[in-house]
Amino acid sequence: MTTATVAPPRVDARPAPVLHGYRFELVKLLSQWRIRVLLVACWIAPAIFVAAVSLQTSLPADTVFGRWMNATGWAGALVVLGFSGTWALPLLTSLVAGDVFAVEDRLGTWRHLLVAVRSPKRIFVAKTLASLTVLLILVAGLAASGIVGGLAAVGNRSLAGLDGHILSPGDAAGTVLLSWLCVLAPTLAFVAVGLLGSVALGRSPTGLLMPALLAFALQLAQMLPLPVAVRMALPSDAFLAWRGLFTSQAQVGPLLISIVVSLAWAVVATALAYRLFVHRDFTDLAYEGSGRRVLVGGALPLAVLVALTVGVITVATPAEGSGVEKSKLEVSLATSYAHLYRLQTDELNRPEVTEAQVRATASCDKGGSRVDDEGPGNDWRCVVSWHLPGVDTVGSAIYQLDVTADGRYVADGDGPKEVNGYFQVRTPYGDAPNPLWQFDGNVDLLASSRKG
Repeated sequence: MTTATVAPPRVDARPAPVLHGYRFELVKLLSQWRIRVLLVACWIAPAIFVAAVSLQTSLPADTVFGRWMNATGWAGALVVLGFSGTWALPLLTSLVAGDVFAVEDRLGTWRHLLVAVRSPKRIFVAKTLASLTVLLILVAGLAASGIVGGLAAVGNRSLAGLDGHILSPGDAAGTVLLSWLCVLAPTLAFVAVGLLGSVALGRSPTGLLMPALLAFALQLAQMLPLPVAVRMALPSDAFLAWRGLFTSQAQVGPLLISIVVSLAWAVVATALAYRLFVHRDFTDLAYEGSGRRVLVGGALPLAVLVALTVGVITVATPAEGSGVEKSKLEVSLATSYAHLYRLQTDELNRPEVTEAQVRATASCDKGGSRVDDEGPGNDWRCVVSWHLPGVDTVGSAIYQLDVTADGRYVADGDGPKEVNGYFQVRTPYGDAPNPLWQFDGNVDLLASSRKG
């Protein structure tokens, strides 16, 4: 008599939950020595830098808010923000997101990971979420460290905005934090580009450098006198647009456009990376990536996105030319002068005067009569006129302006020396240069006010 063999019940292999894969990928990232070094650097280095520079007599005046670093701790956090948008954040996205897929190619561990997770889609989601988590921790470290370093070294004091108006410590704190939140959008765009490069180029080191190379190329483009619609169609513009929050009438339009553009880049680049990843042949152990995949699957769609964005911005906004115009500079300079004149009056213990009483106006010219009064350059010359209560004589002061293509300008006083020359004034935090001597400003490139 034979006994029948009973077959074991069939068990379907189910993919591992995304949460388990996410935890596994996060642990893998945090166990890498370079990620640990980055975490320590981001949470400590900005505080040391800001504290050290804020206590010096020579300040980085060529950096936005650099000239105010020994006046308030919030200025140091903004200097760190400017440096982060230019260099630190693109490099961080390269080192984290740009390598998160390529590392599996170098180690030859894709088959083991696929056996464990059983779903390329869930692997992609887990790796993407783990990369985002690490980068958010790094960004939070840069922000917190810069703020703590500045407040510890200088203190929680008022901050002069980019049109000379004074932000109270509370307002400065809220605006600084909002500025850091705004740069998360372009950071997400560069993260998505890093994921795309890591997927498309495999173990090639070029994938690791994709966000950094893109950032470098976009920085060169931002230095050119591009049409304002083209400038705002680039994700790097959001690393600069936060400056518009530091004017009395916040320049919200360029900021919102730059955030939307950055998020569009993040969505499109992530979708492209996902599509390339789930259609990849994981049986090819010698996979080295493909330049054609990068061109067709990445570069061309993003170029189309830029073209579409330029068209939308051109139609939906008053964007015109470079956005740097005579009338805008005159309004911005006169506004800044009135605010800073009031600050100077207070610091010199003169009778109080308001911006309305000063009635400041400005007249600007670029390069003489043979040059059109528009566009960036260091050849802008402006004369500011103002009035004082009870005085019939109209005062005037001359400024030389260096205007960059992104709308930022530096006004350098050129006389009379008693008004906008270099001299020290007594402030609650010690001696400081005359606030009317040199100051930064920011022009809204989308503003449509044009005077004849």
